[in-house]
Amino acid sequence: MSRAAGTPALAPPTSAPPTSESAIAATVVRARLDRGTWSARADAHAERADALTAEHRARQARREKHPVHDFLFTYYGYKPGQLRRWHPGAGVVLEDASERAQWRWYSPAPAAVPGSAVMPDAAAFAAEKPELARLVHAMLARTAARAGQFGCFGLHEWAMVYRTPEHRHEVPLRLGQAGTDAVVEQGELRCTHIDAYRFFTPEAVPRNRLAPTRETQPLLEQPGCLHAGMDVYKWAMKLGPLVEGEILLDAFELSRDIRILDMEAAPYDLSDWGVEPVRIETAEGKAEYVRRQREFAERGNTLRARILEAWLG
Repeated sequence: MSRAAGTPALAPPTSAPPTSESAIAATVVRARLDRGTWSARADAHAERADALTAEHRARQARREKHPVHDFLFTYYGYKPGQLRRWHPGAGVVLEDASERAQWRWYSPAPAAVPGSAVMPDAAAFAAEKPELARLVHAMLARTAARAGQFGCFGLHEWAMVYRTPEHRHEVPLRLGQAGTDAVVEQGELRCTHIDAYRFFTPEAVPRNRLAPTRETQPLLEQPGCLHAGMDVYKWAMKLGPLVEGEILLDAFELSRDIRILDMEAAPYDLSDWGVEPVRIETAEGKAEYVRRQREFAERGNTLRARILEAWLG
C-alpha cells in the first residue's frame, strides 16, 4: 500500500545530541610515531590498498566495466590512488615527516623543531570545513545511536526499475518487468536513504512510507540501511588525515561487501557476472537478506565508533 493510499509515514527516529563545537575542533596530541614505525605502516597500507583495487585497475586498463564492483569508484568518485595514502588519525604526531608539512589539514606538532614533526589537525579541518565537520559527526554518531530497521528487504533497487522500460544497468530483469512490478506491489517500500530514494521511478515514489530529503538525512539515517553502511567509507574519506588508514580500508571493505549483497538482492539477472541472486521475493531470500543486513549493521556501527575515536578521541 502506498502513502498516497493512506499508509501513515514512519515517525522520524530520535537522534543523539550533536557533539559540541569545541570537541569537533579540538587539537590534542594523542601519540607520537617515529619515522620507522609510521613508514612501515604507510607501506603496509599501500600494499593492502593495491590488493583491494587490483581487479578494478586491471579492468580499467582493459577498458572493461563491471556492474557490481566498479560502483565504489564511479559512484563515490574516489580513485585507487586516494586509498593508497596512509594517514595516522587526528593528533598522532609523525616524527621526521617534513614531506607532509604542506599536506592538507596537517600542522606542525607542538614543541617540535619547525618542519620536523607534523600531525593531522582536527582544528584546521573544522576551521576550513565547519559545516562538513558537523555533518560528518551527525551522520556517524546519530546513525550509530539508532536502532536498525530490517524490513526493507532490499526493495529500493526494485523501486528503481518499477514500471519503466529504462533501467540503470544494461542487463535483463530476473522476473521480467511484470514480475518485478508485482514484487514491489506485493511488498512495502520503506526506504530511509535519500541517495537510494532519489533514484526511484515516479510511480514508485508515492509507494514509499517516507519521503527522504537531503535536509532530513541526519534524522532518518539508520544502521540497518545498506546504503548508510556503504557511506561509512565516504565519511571516512571526507575526514582525510583525521582517520587512520587502517580504518579507511576497513570501511572500504565493508562498502565492497555490502555492494555485493545489494546487487545479489536486486531484480537484475547478473548470472553472466557470476552473481548468485538472493531471492528476496521468497521467504528464504528475505531471511538471508536480513541475516546479512544485521551483520553489516554491526560492522558499520563498529566502524562509526572507530572513526569518531580516531577523529575526536
